[in-house]
This record gives sequence, structure tokens and C-alpha cells, in this order.
Amino acid sequence: MTTARLFPVFPRRIGLSARLLVGTMVTALVASASPAAAQAAPLEPRVKKLESEMRAVQRKVFPGASDRFFEPEISAPTATPTPNGVSASAPLTDLLQRVDTLETQITRLTAQTEENGFKIGQLEKRLMQLEDQAKQAAAAAAAATPPASTVPAATPGGGGATVRPATPAAASTAAAAPSAERIAAVAKIEKPQTADAGEDAYLYGYRLWEAKFLPEAQAQLRFTLEKHPKHKRSSYTRNLLGRAYLDDGKPSAAAKMFAENYEKEPKGDRAPESLYFLGESLIKLNEKAKACVAFAELAEVYPEVAAGRLIDRLATGRRNAGCK
Repeated sequence: MTTARLFPVFPRRIGLSARLLVGTMVTALVASASPAAAQAAPLEPRVKKLESEMRAVQRKVFPGASDRFFEPEISAPTATPTPNGVSASAPLTDLLQRVDTLETQITRLTAQTEENGFKIGQLEKRLMQLEDQAKQAAAAAAAATPPASTVPAATPGGGGATVRPATPAAASTAAAAPSAERIAAVAKIEKPQTADAGEDAYLYGYRLWEAKFLPEAQAQLRFTLEKHPKHKRSSYTRNLLGRAYLDDGKPSAAAKMFAENYEKEPKGDRAPESLYFLGESLIKLNEKAKACVAFAELAEVYPEVAAGRLIDRLATGRRNAGCK
């Protein structure tokens, strides 16, 4: 038996218990280097002790493991018959094979321990990343959440103004709940009450806009579009909602509403006005080239209106946009 055979190479990160176990095992092998059967006999209990310690190491590395994978610490001894004709060195050979098995188990345990350590490190790293992402998302959500507010609004035909949660568009203007004075002033706006609920809803929104209650007008006009999307006043309603946004300093929302009104109802009563106010909104957004496109579309699609009721406004809009 060579020196290399007695001192096998193990992974560098093998555990302290495993290294002590291997040292004991090597000492036992050196002491039992003679092939005589007389020397093999004393080795038997020592190797059994090594195997018992190995099982203890396995249970340390894999706590809670079942008997399916590890043999019990104490088991009934089994007699190992010695076939006739086997040389006296057979017991020593058997011990060497069992030591080989121990070496293989130690190597496997070491590899498994290192792999588990790596996986745990990766899991901890991933957990930290998820925690950081959650904190960033929470901070962003807190920064983006508009302050809670309410705006007075009422359905057509109601007996008075009712308070309901404002939409994000209205909440961005109202930093706090409306005062009692404002609620009282809105309540004084007369609500039409006729047989045409869609007409009443539009006219009430118009009166709110005319009185400069812009958030309330926006809420009422959106309500009108939701409840009466096919009403004859739908073109008027979208156009007036866009104007309420524009007057309230929201040119982006206004531009979207004006474009929507023109695209959905190009033959609507207020489609030409929506093209003009679309150009005005784009000027506010510093999109003057696009504003010129909107003005040109107005002149091309609605030449009579462009040369009639909108002639002065169109000329001013083109001049402000620098259209050629």
C-alpha cells in the first residue's frame, strides 16, 4: 500500500470534523499496514467506530434525515462469513474497501456542503434585492399618490350637491377638501330638470365651467359622457371637457380630449372647435409644429368654418405657432 493510497486528496474546504475523522482513519490504516489476519482483527472495531462517526457527520450536515438515507447508529451485528479458501488478508482488504467508502462519502458530503452554502448565499442575495425593490416601489408609490380630496358634484335632477371622491385629474388641482364656502357656492349653481337627462347633465357641466368651478365641471362632464355616451350633445360635452382641462392648466389632458372628439365624431357639431383648441393645447405643450398641422387640418376639412366663425381665432393660432 503506497503513501498516495494512505493519504488521499480531499477538497480544500472539507469540514473540521471530516478532517479529524480522516486523520483518525489514516492513523488506523498506517497501524494496520501489515496484511496479516492477526493485525486485521483489532482494526475491525476501530473501522466500525470510524463508520459510526461518519454517520454522525452525515446527520450533522443533513439534520433530520431519515433512515431511508442513513443507517441507524445502533443495529444488530451481522456475521460476515469467511468463504473457504480465502486468504488471511481478506479481512484487511475488506477494511480497506470500507475505508474507500468512507473517503467517497466524505468527498460527497464536502461537495454537498459547499453547494448548499453557495445556494444559501445566492438566496440571501436575491432576498436583499427583492427587499430593496420593494422599498423603492413603496417610495415611488408614496411620491406619486395624489393628496386625498373630494369635489362637489351632482347627478342631474338631484336636490343638491353631493360630495364624492375626486378623480386624479381633479385631485391634482384640489390640494385639500373644498371649503364649506365653495360647496355652498357650487350648490347655488342651478341644475336643469327636464325630460332630457343627457341635456340636463351637459348644461349643468356648462354652468359649472362658466362659473369657473373647473374641477367640478370636469367631474360633471365626465359623468355626462359615462352616462350618455350616444347623446346628441356628446360632441359638445367632449369639447367642453377639453376646454375645462385647458383652462385648468392641463394642456396634455385637453389635447387628448380634443383629438378624441375629432376622431370619434368628425361630423360632430364641435369637431372644428376641437381641432382649433387642439392646436392651442399643442402650443401650450411647446409642440408648435404639430399645432400647425392641427390648424391646417381644420382649414382643409372644415373650410367654411375656418373662413367663418373661427377665422379670427385660426389666424391668431397660426401666428402664435409660427405657421407658414
